[in-house]
Amino acid sequence: MDDTVARLRALEDRAQIANLIAAYGPLADTGAGEALAQLWVEDGEYDIGGFGLVKGHVALAAMMDSPVHRGLMEQGCAHILSPHRIELSGDTAVAVGYSTVMRRTGEIYEAWRVSANRWWLVRTAAGWRVKRRENTPLDGSLETRSILEMPDVA
Repeated sequence: MDDTVARLRALEDRAQIANLIAAYGPLADTGAGEALAQLWVEDGEYDIGGFGLVKGHVALAAMMDSPVHRGLMEQGCAHILSPHRIELSGDTAVAVGYSTVMRRTGEIYEAWRVSANRWWLVRTAAGWRVKRRENTPLDGSLETRSILEMPDVA
């Protein structure tokens, strides 16, 4: 592949992945479970530190109806994702960054959950999709901070 074409494809891939990650927050905040599940491959996984492992489209969509999530939405919440560092390797990618869930308490918003995130992504016929997401609350431990390290993508 010509260098210019390769560089353009990499830029487009990064933009598509960034848009996919950015789509998560508004989908979660509106409870759009079916649309949120489509960000993942059919057998995709979401490891939500402290809440367990969610696997597959049905479980991913149902997560939006959990009592914890419904409670957040009823209070007023915002799932905010930072820009993520994205490393590409052919048809796979890894993205690393932060997420914060804000919730309304009275007249103010407070950070309810601040986490390190690692997304494992794959290119599909429908575009980039999540194979696995790891979300771990930052508690100061080396283990939780290690999620922010970029693993070998290849």
